[in-house]
Amino acid sequence: MTRDRARVLLIGLGGLGCPAAIALARAGVGEIGLCDDDVVELTNLHRQILFSQADVGTLKLDAAARVLKEINPRLLVRSHRTRLVPENAVRIASEYDVVLEGSDNFATKFLTADACALAGRPVVHASAVRWVGTALAVGSEGQPCYRCLFEDIPVDGAPNCADAGVMGPVLGIVAAAQVDFALAMIDGAKAAGHMVTFDGRSGVFRRRPVPPRPDCPLCSSVPRIRRIEEAAYVSPACVG
Repeated sequence: MTRDRARVLLIGLGGLGCPAAIALARAGVGEIGLCDDDVVELTNLHRQILFSQADVGTLKLDAAARVLKEINPRLLVRSHRTRLVPENAVRIASEYDVVLEGSDNFATKFLTADACALAGRPVVHASAVRWVGTALAVGSEGQPCYRCLFEDIPVDGAPNCADAGVMGPVLGIVAAAQVDFALAMIDGAKAAGHMVTFDGRSGVFRRRPVPPRPDCPLCSSVPRIRRIEEAAYVSPACVG
């Protein structure tokens, strides 16, 4: 697949989705899908670098599409004015070649993982809290997948960006790693099954392979997740 014919879906236009979208547009990707239903707020601006003060109160989709077209006039931008939810997840993921997930909650992360597995689409997950961020590349065949690392939505929640905060530069570096994984998969290079971690305090950046979990409910030889069940994705946890 050539980059100018690649279709990439971005789930969430937050602190990760904004720099990822810019990098994809500059890399010459042919089509970017944006999945978000939020509006720009003043408190977003220090980390959501697609937007300016003039965009406050407007739909993120509209502001992002305008900026991305300015960066790359040949880019096709598709807007999905919705959150990724059980009713639409598999359908939307199926329309793209690669999915980038940078959402701020575990429910959406697990929904994305499951929908991409069922649709047979590769996905790159990313998250960041405080000074630390991660990106995980998952191939269309899974093994390993997001559930190999985190079996299910945490019962007790997790530190979230609203309460714990996140450093804007960390988001940019993690998003760059996320896009690097996505472009590698588009170019046919080996990236699936690898994870990168970045610690902004020490400046340490690591890349390592992730082993598959033999009893993974999603990507093992005998998967237990065969369809999207709405009740499985109810969680207030926030991670990125």
